[in-house]
Amino acid sequence: MEHFKPVQTRYLSLDVLRGLTVCLMIVVNTPGSWSHIYAPFKHADWHGFTVTDLVFPTFLFVVGNALSFGMQKLKAAGDSVFLKKVFKRAILIFLIGLMLNYFPFIKWEENNLVAKNILELRVWGVLQRIAVCYLFGALIVYYFSRVYVIVVSVGLLLFYWFILSNFSIGADPYSLEGNLVTQVDLWLLPAQNLYKGFGIPFDPEGLLSTLPAIVNVTFGFLAGVFIQENTNKGKAAFKLLFIGLALLAVALLWATVFPINKPIWTSSYVLYTVGWDLLLIAALMYVIEVIHIKKWTYFFEVFGRNPLFIFVLSGALIKLLSLIRFNDTSLNKLVYEQLFTTWLSDKNASLAFALTYMLILWLIGFMLDKRKIYVKV
Repeated sequence: MEHFKPVQTRYLSLDVLRGLTVCLMIVVNTPGSWSHIYAPFKHADWHGFTVTDLVFPTFLFVVGNALSFGMQKLKAAGDSVFLKKVFKRAILIFLIGLMLNYFPFIKWEENNLVAKNILELRVWGVLQRIAVCYLFGALIVYYFSRVYVIVVSVGLLLFYWFILSNFSIGADPYSLEGNLVTQVDLWLLPAQNLYKGFGIPFDPEGLLSTLPAIVNVTFGFLAGVFIQENTNKGKAAFKLLFIGLALLAVALLWATVFPINKPIWTSSYVLYTVGWDLLLIAALMYVIEVIHIKKWTYFFEVFGRNPLFIFVLSGALIKLLSLIRFNDTSLNKLVYEQLFTTWLSDKNASLAFALTYMLILWLIGFMLDKRKIYVKV
């Protein structure tokens, strides 16, 4: 079992990256109107990539970063403590994700509030994927040396490419209708328990496509270890920049046969997002650790200190605002129309609502930080 000696228990650049990810996740998830969104704040329709498509994999990447800081303590505690902790945490995050999908347990139906049918609960989701990727990512980095972590990670990406390209039922194995991800979920679950946002039962956080997403965690772990072990942050940033550019080049080359696609989380998409994450870390390290411009970082640190709590709160609060109605108009829509659309253009109003909502959550995070309250699972 391989050991390394971390030089510190926290790292500001990685904290800022985590906070930046949570901040952007809130903005892209809560526009004033889904009909009026600037292109960078939309996901690619299918194949392709936007800034928004970087958010979720970066969240997984920073989960791996966090693992790199806690792994020595977990190894010192022994296998039983490690297994108990990671399984407990993964199960709790998964259950929180299920509850967030079901929340607020009631809905409007023909102007009446009725209980949601739990049999139609969506099983998969963002937190569920985070839980599964955290669990398997932690197991891989705990039990394998660094070299084998790389071997296993690359193996997962190649295996995923192989099964998608050879066992899908459609003429196009990477299409919405023909991909194996959809078929596996439909074999395991009734259609009513899957996401419907693509027009057919298809879950972008489905079981099979979680397999390559584990690599976002393992590569995040390796990046965290690398940063801790390299005390010359200028040289470390340059190396991360070079590795990031190399991964982007490999991803774009791979994309000629295995398209970059977030909904089915293709292997080229994993390498592409990890490449961008390494460039982001390199830039943050240069600004924060090399030329020491740090006064701006606290805003994002607030989000990074309670990331899971703030993310869950952002989802639960907007659902409550949508449930509250005045004359058949939800409260969040009323606020959007009365406070933003009256003086801003459609897209600017929608973005302003999202930014305002993000700032409200920042204030909550700020108050928690000032009181040293950190909600952990």
